[in-house]
Amino acid sequence: MDQKARPVYLDLPKLASKMSITAKISILHRISGVLMFLAIPLALHFLHMSLTNPEFYALCSCVISQYVSKAIALVLVWAVMHHMCAGVRFLFLDVEVGIQKPTAQLTAKIVLVVSLLLTAAIGVMIW
Repeated sequence: MDQKARPVYLDLPKLASKMSITAKISILHRISGVLMFLAIPLALHFLHMSLTNPEFYALCSCVISQYVSKAIALVLVWAVMHHMCAGVRFLFLDVEVGIQKPTAQLTAKIVLVVSLLLTAAIGVMIW
């Protein structure tokens, strides 16, 4: 009798704790790219509607003043800032600058800190 392969349980928190900082930055880069990709059509639609319809502009102004909307905007700002910082890091890695393990780990930490600082600075202006 042929035994079928059973599904494998992936304990994601355990896997994440074993990942290096460079792997985590790479995964966050992909997540931020997906967030931006999904947000672009919605943002363009809202921009178009708010520029063509005064009532919709008033509605958008009221909605964006809510805390939940500001939190969503802050997540999208983080996505842009992280994607930009990590993208610059990956461009340097593509030309083989900083590919040594200690340097790569240092630049990954720098990307994380700089993207969070930029998000906080813009978040102060949004809030």
